[in-house]
Amino acid sequence: MTAQVDATTDPRSRTDGLGWVSRAVFPDRRVALTVGGDPPVGHRAVAHYAVVPSPARARFLVPLGAPRAAAASLLAYNALRPPTVRALRAAVGGLARFGAVGLAPFPTLTVSVPAGVAAAELLLTERLADALGGTPLLAAFGVRPPDPNHKPTLQLFSADGRPRGYAKIGWNDATRALVTAEAAALRALRTVAGAADHPVPPGLLAELTWAGQVVAVIEPLPPAVRGVPVDDPPRIAALLAVARRGGPGTPLRPLAGSAFLAQMTAQAQRAAASGATGARAVDAVQALARRHGDTAVEFGHWHGDWVPWNLGEHAGRLVAWDWEHSGPDVPVGFDLAHDAFQRALVLRGDPAVVAAGAVDAYLDRHGDRLGLGPAQRRLVADGYLLEMWLRTWRLADAGAGWNAALHPALLDVIEKRHSG
Repeated sequence: MTAQVDATTDPRSRTDGLGWVSRAVFPDRRVALTVGGDPPVGHRAVAHYAVVPSPARARFLVPLGAPRAAAASLLAYNALRPPTVRALRAAVGGLARFGAVGLAPFPTLTVSVPAGVAAAELLLTERLADALGGTPLLAAFGVRPPDPNHKPTLQLFSADGRPRGYAKIGWNDATRALVTAEAAALRALRTVAGAADHPVPPGLLAELTWAGQVVAVIEPLPPAVRGVPVDDPPRIAALLAVARRGGPGTPLRPLAGSAFLAQMTAQAQRAAASGATGARAVDAVQALARRHGDTAVEFGHWHGDWVPWNLGEHAGRLVAWDWEHSGPDVPVGFDLAHDAFQRALVLRGDPAVVAAGAVDAYLDRHGDRLGLGPAQRRLVADGYLLEMWLRTWRLADAGAGWNAALHPALLDVIEKRHSG
């Protein structure tokens, strides 16, 4: 008879980031997780991880048993990370080259399965190895505070340290929708990745469902990719290529009667069915239609999260990742508006009202290069801000909770703009 897993030492019983990530990666309770101890009686160890720097302050789990893979999990793409994170990873990555001896100061998390049960039946890494051709894989994963909008991501490596992919795990309604959307976007982008000025997206290697989760395996970025500076000027040609899927522009069409307005109206009505806040969204969509219904703009696709930290450069080409909010039928210029809004909100810590003003200023400065006149710029700004609030509602409705920086502040901003 297999021994029961001890809940007092199992990190899945924790309420912090280590507990959240370990529950997502190892949801099957037949898998035993022990920190600093031996597997339970009746289990056999199948993987070991160094918990860096400690269970109480865990930042990442580093696979043990293959020093080159362990070092690569810490050093790969380090140039894309913030300086403080880069320094910590570089220091621990140097230790990882010496194998378990080098990482000995850190506690060890042991993963074990019941004797007689195949690891492939219980472990996501085994399923991913099968999906990527059968070569054994080692996984490393970062640890961050629990957040219903975050997706645990496994860095996958072969034993020689070669990156094999990133596995994003959708574990609740909100994140399952995001992972599914990114997989669909990457499939569609296969045909346009080589188009002039279009940023290079990573490829989709595999998509699977497992233990109630949706998992997408994304191609590794080029090893020599370098991030763009946070003050990088807008890449107008790339934005247009994304909007037009590498093709020519399309005729201008009025907001009234557009698929975009119809979709916004439907979403606001669904929001209204869930509470009084949604009724305010219905009023905001109607005000948008009254104010801009006759304004004609070009509609197209957008990346959906176009910000400097999702962009890089390699071999003279722009590289873009994290396409989970990508979609069609939005006014061209939404990505430019998002770039301005997020730089203000995230990088400078500005409140929503100031970030909305940054959108106006950015569009006034660069919008003419997208073919946007004054009326079109106002439509793009107002439509984008309303779309951002609806995105916030969609995530909250799917279980992610409200983004305190955007709700209710952004809805207040939208109402004041329409009343002005």
